[in-house]
Amino acid sequence: MPEITPSAGTVEYEDTGGGGPVVVLLHGLVHDASVWRKAVAELRTDHRLLTPTLPCGSHRRPMTRPPTPDLVNELVAEFLKRLDLRDVTPVESDCGRARTVAARHPERLARLVLISCEAFDDYPPGLPGKMISVACRVSGGIPPMVRTLGLEPLRRLPVGLGALTKRPVPDEIVDRRLRPLRTDPAIRRDFRHHGTHVRRTELLEAAQGLRHFDRPALVVRATEDRMMPREHGRRLAELLPRGRLVEIGDTRTLIAEDRPERLASLLRWFVAEG
Repeated sequence: MPEITPSAGTVEYEDTGGGGPVVVLLHGLVHDASVWRKAVAELRTDHRLLTPTLPCGSHRRPMTRPPTPDLVNELVAEFLKRLDLRDVTPVESDCGRARTVAARHPERLARLVLISCEAFDDYPPGLPGKMISVACRVSGGIPPMVRTLGLEPLRRLPVGLGALTKRPVPDEIVDRRLRPLRTDPAIRRDFRHHGTHVRRTELLEAAQGLRHFDRPALVVRATEDRMMPREHGRRLAELLPRGRLVEIGDTRTLIAEDRPERLASLLRWFVAEG
């Protein structure tokens, strides 16, 4: 897997290469590039797709600087700069950080896609988000949280991974995402630092910055999302000067897992027309 070493530590990523439009796919907490595997399979023939694994709990290389949400935002901007990516379409799922990059560092972006992302004051979202927040703040709280998330009989419960998808994620993918937190104390330290340095005002600040993002923007929401309030999709689309809202049915938060073909078709259309 290729990697770059920006100022905060090594970031691994996957790159399909090719000469098509550049799309950077950004994941959320306790996920890695695998969340995009189905969409990548659909889009790779006519797009260049880059999927970095951000230091959000499923990364395999500890950071040299303790990560915070603000630092992850800057890492994404530095990732684009280090690889000299231009006319980029960043796609954010969950808390993938694209909206802050669009607000602070829009110079390399052609357009923006926000998929089922937390917004405004909904931070951290839902029962899983609040469970993670508590686990990070309680001494020794992360190992039991990871064990709970990893128990196969509990994986479909709405207090954990089951809140994110309608369809089961393969066990090998779940195990891959949880393994760094299970096995590496340095990754647990990174995750705890990230979780205890959340600024409640961060997304409100990003929302204000998005009012000045004058390029095409697409907000995609899942009609059966259990994590993100449905009305936040409309609010995000309305504050973006060129924002559009599309809702997708038969899916929860992780549309890339539940409805990858529909999502890929929508992204292909937006990159070509947006």
